[in-house]
Amino acid sequence: MKKFIGTVATLVVLVMCTPDKKREAEQPPQPEARLTTDDGSMPALTEESKKLPLDRIKMPQGFSIDVYAEVDNARSLALSPSGTLFVSNRNGDKVYAVRDEDGDYKADKKWIIASGLNMPNGVAFKDGDLYVAEVNRVWRYPGIEKNLGNPPKPVLVTDGYPDKTHHGWKYIAFGPDGKLYIPVGAPCNICESEEIFATITRINPDGTGREIVARGVRNTVGFTWHPVTKQLWFTDNGRDMMGDDLPPCELNYAAREGLHFGYPYCHGGTIKDPEFGHKKPCKDFVPPVQNLGPHVAPLGLKFYTGTMFPEIYRNQIFIAEHGSWNRSKKIGYRVTLVKIDNNNRSLGYEVFASGWLDDETQKVWGRPVDVLIMPDGSMLVSDDHANVVYRITYKAS
Repeated sequence: MKKFIGTVATLVVLVMCTPDKKREAEQPPQPEARLTTDDGSMPALTEESKKLPLDRIKMPQGFSIDVYAEVDNARSLALSPSGTLFVSNRNGDKVYAVRDEDGDYKADKKWIIASGLNMPNGVAFKDGDLYVAEVNRVWRYPGIEKNLGNPPKPVLVTDGYPDKTHHGWKYIAFGPDGKLYIPVGAPCNICESEEIFATITRINPDGTGREIVARGVRNTVGFTWHPVTKQLWFTDNGRDMMGDDLPPCELNYAAREGLHFGYPYCHGGTIKDPEFGHKKPCKDFVPPVQNLGPHVAPLGLKFYTGTMFPEIYRNQIFIAEHGSWNRSKKIGYRVTLVKIDNNNRSLGYEVFASGWLDDETQKVWGRPVDVLIMPDGSMLVSDDHANVVYRITYKAS
C-alpha cells in the first residue's frame, strides 16, 4: 500500500511539473528582465564595436561607413516615423529597439522588446504598432514606442503559417496596399511541396484574408516595392548541391499577382533542375531581372530614395548579400548594386561595398543581412555576424 501511494505521489509531481506544451504555445512571448536604468534601456554602443576593422570596407570614393548600433545577431530592420529602429534576430530569440537620442547619427539607447521567440527574423511597423514574425506566428505590439522599457502584451495576429523551420524564418513588410507581406520558404533544399510553400503571401493587418501573391519562390528573405511603380521586387536564394557555380541567386520583380518564378523546376530563367526540370519547361516561368552570384545568399534589398548619395543611385537597388555557406571558395559577404531602367530591365550588377570577406585567407568577419534608407539619405546595413548595424554616408570630396 505504501508503495502504491508513493507511486501515485510521484505521478502527481510529474504531472504538475511537466509543461503543458499546448498552453505554452498559446502564451505570448515575454520580454526578458530589464536592466536597472530608469527607462529600461542599455547602451547601444560600447567599446566592443571599435575593434571592427571598418578600414577594410571598400566602397566608391566619397562613401564612408561607421557603426550605428550594437545588436546581437542583427537581422531585419524596420524604422518608425519618429526614428525608433527595430532590429530582429534569427539565431537568438529577441527583438530590439534602438534610438539616436542626441541626434549625432549614432544610437544611444537599446531596449529588448521581446524574448523567447522562435526565429523572430521579421519586423514591420505600421500605425504605431510593431509586428514581429516567428516561424509560424505573427504578433502585434500596440503603441510600442510609448512603452519601450515596459513593452505591452502582444496581440496574436495569426498562427496559421507552417511550423517547418527549414527556410521557416520570415522577412515581413507592409506593402503600398496596406497589407502585410509574408513569405513561406520551401521546406527543403529542392522538392515539390504543399501549395503554401515556396510562396509570398499577404494578409490584412488583423491577420485575415490570406492570399498567395507569388509562387515558385524558393526562399526570399527580403522584398521591397519600386518607389514609382509600386511593384514588388524580391531576392531569392538558389538551391544547393549543384556545384560551386550553379544555380545563380536571383533578383525578381512581380509585374502582377499570381506569377510563378520557377522553383523547383527552373533556376535563373534558363537552367532546368536536374531532379524536377523535366516536368515543366523554363518558358512557363518568369525569369529574373538579374541573375546574382551563385550562392551569394541575397537577403534584404531597398531602392535608394534619398538625396545624400549621388543622383546615379536614385531608384537603384542595393542588396545585402549574406554570403555562401557551402561553396569551396566563398562568395558574397558584401553589398551589391543593381541598376535598372524605366522598363525594369537590368543595366548592370556590381559590388558596392566589400571587405567583410578576405578572398585570400577566406576568413569572414561580417555578413550583411538587411538594408534600410534613412530619412537623411544615409543607408543602414545590419550584420548578424559582427552583431552591429552600420551607417553608410556620402560626402563629395
